[in-house]
Amino acid sequence: MTETGTGTSQNGLKDELRDCFLFENLTEGQLDWLVAHGTTETHEAGRVVYTQGASAEYFYVLLNGEVQLVTRVDGADVVMNTASQPGAYAGATRAFISASADQSYTSTLRTVARSRLFKLRAEEYAYLLKTWFPMAVHLLDGLFLGMTNTEALVGQREKLIALGSLSAGLAHELNNPAAAEVRAAETLSTRLQDGRRVLVKLAPRLNEGRLSEMLDLLVEATGHAQGSQQLSPLEAGDLEDQLRQQLEAAGVEEAWAVAPSLVSAGLDDAWLRRVISTTGDAAPDAVRWLATALDIENLVREIRSSAGRISELVAAMKDYSHLDRSKFDKVDVHDGLESTLVIFGHKLKRGVKLARDYDRSLPKICAQAGELNQVWTNVIDNAIDAMGGEGTLTIRTSRERECVAVEIADTGPGIAPEVQRRIFEPFFTTKGVGQGTGLGLDISYRIVVRRHHGDIRVQSEPGDTRLVVLLPIEQPASD
Repeated sequence: MTETGTGTSQNGLKDELRDCFLFENLTEGQLDWLVAHGTTETHEAGRVVYTQGASAEYFYVLLNGEVQLVTRVDGADVVMNTASQPGAYAGATRAFISASADQSYTSTLRTVARSRLFKLRAEEYAYLLKTWFPMAVHLLDGLFLGMTNTEALVGQREKLIALGSLSAGLAHELNNPAAAEVRAAETLSTRLQDGRRVLVKLAPRLNEGRLSEMLDLLVEATGHAQGSQQLSPLEAGDLEDQLRQQLEAAGVEEAWAVAPSLVSAGLDDAWLRRVISTTGDAAPDAVRWLATALDIENLVREIRSSAGRISELVAAMKDYSHLDRSKFDKVDVHDGLESTLVIFGHKLKRGVKLARDYDRSLPKICAQAGELNQVWTNVIDNAIDAMGGEGTLTIRTSRERECVAVEIADTGPGIAPEVQRRIFEPFFTTKGVGQGTGLGLDISYRIVVRRHHGDIRVQSEPGDTRLVVLLPIEQPASD
């Protein structure tokens, strides 16, 4: 049961306040002001006075009883402090700072025993400090501003480090399809010239019927190339030898270079015999022209594939950064996870296997997609680094009550129990000197817990480390 009011006389409350170490040096007039502007509350044992994350409306002072400050860390409640001395305070302790207009309680206050509390509204507490202790307020305000600016600068540095890592990875990913596209374009130019030269020699010896049959054979060969099954190296080598012998018998020059093109297109000796019988004495040039046409088709397909890969990377980066979206919107967590995995493609190719276990039926959540992508980046990057380039990265999504759960697991050496309690602390890192700032998981925690009212949990043992991010489905996140 909670009682609110002024059950004690004004003089009695004034005496209680004077006995608190917090107010022991106040004048009679100042104590009178407190009595006039404050109220008292009585809470039974085990009651919550206010909750972490709620708007900080009051400054509380313990008159008698016992209370605890509890902070939620890693999905569990951690007791930060227990107090029974009259004068212990909590609540809107930073209300006097002008830059902190939209404050929240940083912890939960609950009673251990029946407790009586004196409380002031946050704005009255701020007025009290600024009026009675102006110099102290200026000093504390400056100290807080300096700490805030330092935190902002360090946070920006962490983002720049992450951006540099992502940029290097993206450049690596873009380089492969871009280089393949350039090589294919250069080869395509050469093959087009070869095809024109062969066609000039071939055309005078083809009548309309033969030309039509050759075009039909080319269409058939193109279809084979698109639907052919991959041969083993041994099978491909045997078929190349077989076709080379047929090509040499038909008078085709450089048969050793033509045979691999036909085999890679999925063609066999039966198709080659039809070409030779159809074109007669023009078979050597006809075969070369058909092989050149197949090469051109393959090169065009390679250019199309490379260009598609580049477009996919650009689209993933655009989706990752969410440059064209509002801050909070309905988002599918799978989109952000996939965009992040595309950016980390270069690291996954080094020996890390990727396993996805997605529940695609999950609803969209109200979130800031760009900030969540920063969370996925920090957690996935840590998981890959922990495995040293070899292992399995598993990403699993599911529903846990009214939350979407994203589990990112690795098969690395694990996190020691004494370290697990500290991984979300600012500047704490298990990486070597110069390899980590110790801010990635701290930033991730603040994004998930403070910005999105969710939670982060970690479970770890050698070979199985799991970090679970819980994000509310229905509760809208607020700026």
